[in-house]
Amino acid sequence: MIFAMPIDIAKKFGQRVRKVRLSKGLSQGKLAKKLDVDPSYISQIERGLGNMSLKKMSGLAEALGVSIEKLVK
Repeated sequence: MIFAMPIDIAKKFGQRVRKVRLSKGLSQGKLAKKLDVDPSYISQIERGLGNMSLKKMSGLAEALGVSIEKLVK
């Protein structure tokens, strides 16, 4: 069974990702390039529309130079 991420959690996560990304001076395009994903994927995550796997979440945290915990607080 696959569980969907509740919208509130996805939006909060996306807002946190955007805040950290901007604090690092990265555009969505540059972050997407680091993760080898399309920039639209980053946009979806930041708007709370995308659902990341734990593996992608780990890569995102690494690309931003922060812990996963910082992104999910």
